[in-house]
Amino acid sequence: MQSFLKKARQSQWYGVGLLALIAVVIWAVFKIGAPATFGAPDKLLSYLQTALIYAIGGCGMYFICVMGLFDFSIGSILIVAELSAIALIPQLGWISVIVVPILVGVVLGLCNGIAYIKMHIPSIIVTTGLSLIYESFSVWIADVNGTRLDDAYKLFGSYPWNLIVALAAFALCYFILNYTKIGTYTNAIGANELVAKNMGVNVDKYKAIAFTLCGTFMGIMSILYLGYGTAQTPQTGMLSQALNFPPLMGTFFGLAFKKYGHPVVSILIGEYIVAMIFAGFVALGMPTTVNNIVTGATLLAIVTLTTKRRNGAVVK
Repeated sequence: MQSFLKKARQSQWYGVGLLALIAVVIWAVFKIGAPATFGAPDKLLSYLQTALIYAIGGCGMYFICVMGLFDFSIGSILIVAELSAIALIPQLGWISVIVVPILVGVVLGLCNGIAYIKMHIPSIIVTTGLSLIYESFSVWIADVNGTRLDDAYKLFGSYPWNLIVALAAFALCYFILNYTKIGTYTNAIGANELVAKNMGVNVDKYKAIAFTLCGTFMGIMSILYLGYGTAQTPQTGMLSQALNFPPLMGTFFGLAFKKYGHPVVSILIGEYIVAMIFAGFVALGMPTTVNNIVTGATLLAIVTLTTKRRNGAVVK
């Protein structure tokens, strides 16, 4: 039995299997507690719908976090991308819904990368400052064509199109991580930046690319997020920060199970687990504010379990 468990732990699918088992256990616990309001097939599909949205953003954040960096502007990028799509619908139609959010994400992600490289200060500070700027942009953009998506353009808010877009995003992330220099070098930089630099890796270049990819995936996420929510109000005073954490939880699941070689799948299952926990507490009659407790506790637990402490470490 022990030899079997040892071999299982060495399997590249051990992490995915463990996450799947955790998901089943959580489903069973809440199903027993609230059999009438939790865990029915249609409910499971709704949980998946939420998980797909945040998992796309989690894939983007993975490129950043695997190198020990953080991007605290992703919530504001999401808002600007959505409002930009709404603003240009009268002129561009479906192009505005599909292409504009991605372009906005690419541009703002690149701006984050350039700012981080040129300023030589921690990524948290850079992206928090830029977040305030992007929030101001959102207020101006909202005045162009309002904040609500027209009913004719809600296609990506439900099955099957949300699933198609999400699978395409996951496939893109998987391809980049496993079959390109970007994936190889981002992992190398995360493992040991000094060694990667000594091997000839242009660290600043690939950090900028990682920020750009993060923005790109946030743009893709905004397509589904807007279709699902159908409206987005501008945020100021760092209120957009609340949107940072749902995708980040999936990213931390991906980091925690990275050693098994399937971070994209881990991100998706992790987001599904969190979505079930949220729905489970609501089914039990808990106030929706418990979501904040779950979010904070999950983040702290995952970071605690996955962080390698080093004396004298400095936040990047």
